[in-house]
Amino acid sequence: MKTILNVIWLLLSGFWLFLGYLLAGALLCITIIGIPFGIAAFRIGVYALWPFGYTTVERRGAGAPSCIGNVLWLVLAGWWLALGHIVTGIALCVTIIGIPLGIANFKLIPVSLLPLGREIVRTDQPFTAAAATQRTGW
Repeated sequence: MKTILNVIWLLLSGFWLFLGYLLAGALLCITIIGIPFGIAAFRIGVYALWPFGYTTVERRGAGAPSCIGNVLWLVLAGWWLALGHIVTGIALCVTIIGIPLGIANFKLIPVSLLPLGREIVRTDQPFTAAAATQRTGW
């Protein structure tokens, strides 16, 4: 079911959202200071391209730098990308078939607004690599 939803998602909205994140990442990578933001945009862009079967979790210990970075991200690119998710989500919710895809778009809004300090993981492994290391001791 995840594959079917991902293919429909890719055709209806995923590719365009991916291009938006790709553009934002390229613009942010122009300066040296913007490179971490550009990398975050590329990472979320891949997640927006194929979202079903993945989720985001908070990274413990991300700290104050990610908080400050999220504020800068929100001003530079976050609200534009979130607006794209809102518009696409509303357009998808017009049809009955598109409602699950629209809901998925709305779930991507918090990640597009505040991406730093979050990690994208598979839904069958809902822990970050750091949390798994702390739990197992390896």
